[in-house]
Amino acid sequence: MAAHAERPEDVEQASRPRRSAAEVRATVVGFLAGLVRWAGLIFAIILVVHVVLTVGKANPDNGITVFFANAADPLALAFRSLFTPENAELRVLVNYGLAALFWLVASAVAARLLRRLA
Repeated sequence: MAAHAERPEDVEQASRPRRSAAEVRATVVGFLAGLVRWAGLIFAIILVVHVVLTVGKANPDNGITVFFANAADPLALAFRSLFTPENAELRVLVNYGLAALFWLVASAVAARLLRRLA
């Protein structure tokens, strides 16, 4: 009888530790939680840049200003018209600033809840 020689693939698979379902789930949930945090941070940055450009009186016809204004509007949600001071810059500062804080807090809470599921 010939001795059975192990193939390199068999040795490689045997040396790799198998991950349990709980470890895989924890990895996936951790990735999703990180993704939620990054999304919240990016949303908040877009809102803050819009506030800075508006309060700094950037040219409203400039492409960068238009881009951030268009991107910030849907992200402001119901905060867009929460406060209505006469001064337009103050209105943007307060409303869009609150929306940025909302996204930071909401994404942190959502990420924490996701991690608890793991």
